[in-house]
Amino acid sequence: MERPQLALHQLYAFAVLAEELHFGRAAIRLGVAQPPLSQQIRRLEERVGHPLFERNPGGVVLTSAGHELLPAARRALGEIADGLEAARRVGGGEAGRIRVGFAASLALTILPGMLRAYRDRYPEVEMEIREMTTAPQTAALLERSIDVGLLREPPDDPGLAAEPVFSEEFVAVLPVGHVLAGRRVVPVAELAAEPFVLLNRAAGPTVHDRIVGLCRSVGFEPRIGQHAVEWATVSALVEAGLGVSLAPASVRRIRLKGVAYRRIEPDNARTTVAMCWRLGDENPLVARFLEVGRRLSGGGQGRPRTSLAPGSALADRAAG
Repeated sequence: MERPQLALHQLYAFAVLAEELHFGRAAIRLGVAQPPLSQQIRRLEERVGHPLFERNPGGVVLTSAGHELLPAARRALGEIADGLEAARRVGGGEAGRIRVGFAASLALTILPGMLRAYRDRYPEVEMEIREMTTAPQTAALLERSIDVGLLREPPDDPGLAAEPVFSEEFVAVLPVGHVLAGRRVVPVAELAAEPFVLLNRAAGPTVHDRIVGLCRSVGFEPRIGQHAVEWATVSALVEAGLGVSLAPASVRRIRLKGVAYRRIEPDNARTTVAMCWRLGDENPLVARFLEVGRRLSGGGQGRPRTSLAPGSALADRAAG
C-alpha cells in the first residue's frame, strides 16, 4: 500500500471551503482560526502543484484543478466515514458473521426462537448455522470453525466455557402397539427385556451415558440393538419396531403416527442444553449471542435460572 500523499484534515478543509467559498465561514464551520485554514489549503495546493482556489474580495472560487479534486475528495471522505462506522458496528457486535453449531433436536425447542431473536436484534449480522451433534461441535469449537455451540451435555474441556439454557426430563419412546404404550407413566425397570434404540455414544457421550445410567439405577443393563445419530432417527427406528428408547422430552414434537411418548418412573434424570464457546473468546458477536440466549432462558448476569441434571459437571460449575 502506497503512503497517502494527502493529509485527511487538509482534504476535509478543502471540501468545506469548496462548499462555503469563503475562508471566514469555512473557518467557523471547521472550528479553527482563519490563518491555520489558509496554511492547510496552501500546503494542499503545494502537494497538488496547482492552485485550487482563486481568491477575490468576496471569497474564493474553485479553479479547474479544484473542480477536478472535489469529487474525489468527497468520495474519499465518505468512504472513510463509512469504514469507521462499519468498524464500530463490527467491534460492537452489531455486524459481521457468526458461525453457530446446533444439535438437531434443539430445532424442536429453543433454537428457532433464539435465532429469530438474534436476527431481529442484530439484522446486519450474517449467521452461518451448522447442524452437528455434541462431539463434532466440541471439536469444531476447539478448531475455531464455529463460534458458538448449542448442544446437550457439553463435555468438560479446559478450553471451553458452557452455560445452561434449559433442562428437560427423559421420556420413554415406544411403538404404539407396545403393551406399555397404554400407560401414562412407564416404569423404566419394565423395559429391561426390551431391545433399545439409542443415540450413538460417539455423537453424544454424556447423554448416552446418562440414559444407560438411568437403566442401571433400576437394575439392568440396556440391550442396545440399534444406534442412531439423531433423535428423529431414533424415533423412526422405534416406529419400525426395532426396539424402545429413552430420549429427551422434546422428541415428543417429532410426530410419528406409530410412536408413543410416555413419562417415566423414576423421573429424576434430566438432560441439560447449553451454550458453549471458547474460553476467553473476546469476539463481540459471541457476547451478543450469549446475551440473547440468557434473555430467552430467563437468565441474568451470566447465570440462567434453570435446573441442571444432578451430579453433572455443568451443574457443579453452575452451583459453584
